[in-house]
Amino acid sequence: MPADPRPTGVRWRIMALIAVVNMLPSLGKINLGVAAPYIQAEFRFSPATMGWILGMFVFSYALVQLPGGLAGDRYGPRKVLTFAILWYSVFLAAMAIAPRFPLSRFVGVAWSFAIFQLLIGAGEGFTAPNSAKIVSSWMSSGKLGLGISFTTLGIGAGGAVTPIFIAWTMQHWGWRTSFWLCGLVGGLFAIVWSLYITDRPEQHPHVNSAELELLRPRGETKDGKPVHGKPARNLAEGRPPWRMILSSGTVRSLILSYMCRAYAMYFFDTWFFIYLIRSRGLTISRGGKWGATPYLAILLLSPIGGWFSDFAVRKFGKRRGRQAAVWLGMACSAMLVWIGCNTSNNTVAILLVACGAGFNMFANITWWATCIDLVPSYAASLSGLMNMCGALSGALAPILTAYISTRFGWPRALDFIAVLSLIAGLLWFFVRADENLEREPSRALPGQYAGMPSSTR
Repeated sequence: MPADPRPTGVRWRIMALIAVVNMLPSLGKINLGVAAPYIQAEFRFSPATMGWILGMFVFSYALVQLPGGLAGDRYGPRKVLTFAILWYSVFLAAMAIAPRFPLSRFVGVAWSFAIFQLLIGAGEGFTAPNSAKIVSSWMSSGKLGLGISFTTLGIGAGGAVTPIFIAWTMQHWGWRTSFWLCGLVGGLFAIVWSLYITDRPEQHPHVNSAELELLRPRGETKDGKPVHGKPARNLAEGRPPWRMILSSGTVRSLILSYMCRAYAMYFFDTWFFIYLIRSRGLTISRGGKWGATPYLAILLLSPIGGWFSDFAVRKFGKRRGRQAAVWLGMACSAMLVWIGCNTSNNTVAILLVACGAGFNMFANITWWATCIDLVPSYAASLSGLMNMCGALSGALAPILTAYISTRFGWPRALDFIAVLSLIAGLLWFFVRADENLEREPSRALPGQYAGMPSSTR
């Protein structure tokens, strides 16, 4: 049978859906941040109480990362994400009735909000590792950075649209309506996702052989076997090689650096809108518009970050290329946040800090691409472990930000973010993205890394 002359474009439609999948969590993460001034005023919550409520989302989001990744590797991301989207959409809509929920009579209104945030975070925590799993299956190895950029593109688009949409909705119909609408949007998309997506290109009815050849080049192997002719599955064969993974200095440095990066980014998801109002003196309406600026920066810089990461790999090799992408992104992020938070002009300050968020996510792509580089068969599991640790670090962001800003002022809270961004970049001196942790280390010769000749290092 002759090969199809032109490859189909299903992979790009899948990437577009991945972008939407990563837009949806913004409805949960940012919605409460925008609604916080209304909720604080209505229920007379202190800043510390509001910080704990915001932190509860991140706490449960962190805890499900690893089980979410393991589930994606075992059962496939299509089923796992369909269930997860439906789960958090239901509880996102239920936030509207949290103060009147029977549970609040026993634990109080604040804890009622916190418990619903725990449940929303538990559902949204499945998104990131399973998105990485889809990218690892639907993009060729030379375009992993570009593929991962669709996830951050979705985060940027969601963050850019959500503050404006939520602020407008709250001003016209109140904060409760915004949660109802967000839950409805998520539920409808879960149906679309379930009907169109497949775990692997081989399973999709609209993928022709030419497109499959782009994604699975002739001669490419997996575990020593040709990819062609392998059953159309996206399930891991056996458990992840945790002993090998956790004993790797590269993995430990990768995770520790990601924890520093994640703390910095979670500030924008939780306190940035309040920072604009409390520190910069913006109104709710102007805060909703300016609150979108970090995500507009992410929307612009994420695709560039993905392209640059892949370009740097081709130019300098996988190890130095991935390092260069992180060093550039985190250095720019730290510098822009530090200058911005110490600038008196509101417009200049907000734009600089927002661009700091953009460069944070410019670099973020490389962490996720490196997870696929290190263990391609278990990308969701390692991604889940990394993001779990990052989210646990991020859970401290709303709490510590409230403490630092109250005790020392808002500039010091952002200075701390700039310092962590620099540390995140410096830790990449110890990350070797060219390792393959799925190969048996005992086969390596002295002075070599497993499965790789020393001349490539």
